[in-house]
Amino acid sequence: MFVMELTYTAPVDRVDALLAEHVAWLDAQYAAGVFLASGRKNPRDGGVILAVGDSREEIERVAALDPFVTGGVCTYRITEFLATKTAPALAEYRQQLPA
Repeated sequence: MFVMELTYTAPVDRVDALLAEHVAWLDAQYAAGVFLASGRKNPRDGGVILAVGDSREEIERVAALDPFVTGGVCTYRITEFLATKTAPALAEYRQQLPA
């Protein structure tokens, strides 16, 4: 599992100009089963996405396709973690610690 933290590198008006494209990209990743949750940070200086994938490289490729990235208005910090405990609704994503 991955926490994708994005930080705006441009004024919010430039971010907002790409918002519809960003939301379409989010929707596609939800439909593909990659994203589990997402939203803006408060204060609004970026956002956070909870994602699942087979590898960090896969998630980095997904992030690189974000219109916010291709439009030059944000950067990503990606943190991989083992979700050994989850809410019941996320049980299918629970992971085991390596032996």
